[in-house]
Amino acid sequence: MLNQRLERLGEYAFKRLEQLLAGVTPATNEPPLKMSVGEPQHQPPALLAETLAQNAHLWNRYPPVAGTPEWRQAVAEWLGRRYRLPAELIDPDKHLLPAAGTREALFMVSLLCLEGAQRDPAPAVLMPNPYYQVYSGGGIIAGGEPVFLNATPQTGFLPDLDALEPALLARAGLLFLCSPANPQGAIASLDYWQRALGLARQYGFTLVADECYSEIYGDVPPPGALEAAAATGSLDNLLVFNSLSKRSSCPGLRAGLIAGDARHIAMFTRLRSYGGAGVPLPTIAAATALYRDEAHVEENRRLYRAKFDVAARLFGTRHGFYRPGGGFFLWLDVGDGEQAARTIWREAGVVTLPGGYLARPDQTGFNPGAAFIRIALVHDLDTTVAGLTRIARALDQHVAAAAAE
Repeated sequence: MLNQRLERLGEYAFKRLEQLLAGVTPATNEPPLKMSVGEPQHQPPALLAETLAQNAHLWNRYPPVAGTPEWRQAVAEWLGRRYRLPAELIDPDKHLLPAAGTREALFMVSLLCLEGAQRDPAPAVLMPNPYYQVYSGGGIIAGGEPVFLNATPQTGFLPDLDALEPALLARAGLLFLCSPANPQGAIASLDYWQRALGLARQYGFTLVADECYSEIYGDVPPPGALEAAAATGSLDNLLVFNSLSKRSSCPGLRAGLIAGDARHIAMFTRLRSYGGAGVPLPTIAAATALYRDEAHVEENRRLYRAKFDVAARLFGTRHGFYRPGGGFFLWLDVGDGEQAARTIWREAGVVTLPGGYLARPDQTGFNPGAAFIRIALVHDLDTTVAGLTRIARALDQHVAAAAAE
């Protein structure tokens, strides 16, 4: 017998994309290019390979769930520098936990915080819409009810917290927020984080801050949920997730971190002891070295800024282009994301992702991502320029043809 909740997960976005483009042959001799997946392609710093090699003798040891004292200290110091935190806010031994990337941990946090099989109605799992599908997947498997909060241009591409009904908040188990947002690149202000954390404490749910894109930004570092917590001197009701995948261009390393409420961290450690993958000791050593180095992160940001400069020149004010506050995606308003993705693949040989695949229709049938496509600026500059040029040309031709009809 299989877990029937799996039926509620539906197809993952990239499976739907594969089905959408099946049977469509690009009418171009240019090489196919995938710009749909947010997989950083920048070269990781040499420090990564060097540290892994130096610690290769540790591959034959089971890793401790809590990581090493060196890792915990390095992460605590990085968080303190990055978010200007008082030293006493984060105890390295009580408030930190490594994870094998953040996908697994973001899935498991619902198992940590929900008692779905024991409550009727099921606890609500609140998340922005569009959303990272792991949020809803974990919530469903844990017995929760995903509740999708539209994040549109009118709400600044973040959920409107003031619009949440007290009855919904009262049965919430989790609120997921992502800043910089995937896919829109919107940045939550410090006031916004403080409002979200205040609601979590008022109603007794856990605020989950997904900050995986925190180190990819323009000129000003995005504020984080830990800063909001610092103003109160407490990490209660808060878990922050981050990783090196985007910060250090090493998604294959699978090195994430969880920071927050000591009670949550203690129980998360127990949960991960049963069902989580421990982070190998050479990986922990590499992560420790990477968190102690900022030079490669600054270079990483410079590369992304250059690609956004190109996008701004190529698109101007067309196709709903705007420069996001953070992250590495373009979120273009093209009217019909599915149609545009098929057109771009057929005319330009470039794969993009329909925004509707990252969102759910609300009760009125409105899908806040349906009009958009997501483009990942993860390749080197020359490849990105070529891909964006082909996309812009295809969209311009599409608009011109539609206007002529």
